[in-house]
Amino acid sequence: MTEIELLNKIKTAKINRALGVFILIFGLMVLVAIAFTETFVQQMTDLVAGMVLILIGGGMFWKSQMNLVQLSTKNKSL
Repeated sequence: MTEIELLNKIKTAKINRALGVFILIFGLMVLVAIAFTETFVQQMTDLVAGMVLILIGGGMFWKSQMNLVQLSTKNKSL
């Protein structure tokens, strides 16, 4: 793997980390919206949607963080 490819993978991992944080925060905002709903169905819909967003955002953040750790060790060895 060349240095340019490695730097591109690091850049992609940083972008995915930022996107994961955004989706995670948005999921938390959806969970807060549960307090402002009127019916039980709306509350359950917000709960499920918020949890799905939190899982997706958290997974993206975790995966990109693991990629950054691996790629940074490779970058130091070059």
